Amino acid sequence: MNGHGRRALAGRAGRLRLRRSLATALRGADLLERKARLLLDRERAEHRAAGEAGLAWRDRLAEADTWLVRGVMLGGERALTEAVPAGRVSVEVRWDALMGVRHPAAMDWTGPVRSPAEPTPPNTALAHAETAYRAAVHAAAQYAAHRAAADLLAAEAERTRQRVRALRRHWIPRLRSELTSVEVALEEAEHEEAVRRRWAASRGAG
Repeated sequence: MNGHGRRALAGRAGRLRLRRSLATALRGADLLERKARLLLDRERAEHRAAGEAGLAWRDRLAEADTWLVRGVMLGGERALTEAVPAGRVSVEVRWDALMGVRHPAAMDWTGPVRSPAEPTPPNTALAHAETAYRAAVHAAAQYAAHRAAADLLAAEAERTRQRVRALRRHWIPRLRSELTSVEVALEEAEHEEAVRRRWAASRGAG
């Protein structure tokens, strides 16, 4: 095989590889854009849920503080000490994954349980305060879970958008440019080969 033939073969193989690489890059960019959209949709939902939980947290906390002041005014600080159960809050996070991003999906919360031996709140105001504080802690846990999920999803969405930009602005244009150069070179080689064959045929006929 002569030099023109070897260059044409290498060019055709290179053109095939570039076409495959370009198709792969385009599919990859499309898939990454879809991933980013899904992540942003979930991030917005988690952000809204965090906002609602945050409002509930602040409302319940303000309510609890109001009842606490009334309860202390009625029974004194000693009544407050007696009203606090000895148990602790238990919080368990349940995780989920979206497009490979692991994030909090739900929060299981259990308030402190008062044993039969422990005294109950000595007045109604402190009983209301206890209920409101339990609701505030639960809302705070929900807020923390939704906020963490929103942050994790937003961070991965941004990384995904950066990868898409790298493909769309750099890698794909580079592949297209290389493919164009190879195709132009192939056209020139094929034209030269056609001219050489016509020349050889005319020499043979002569």
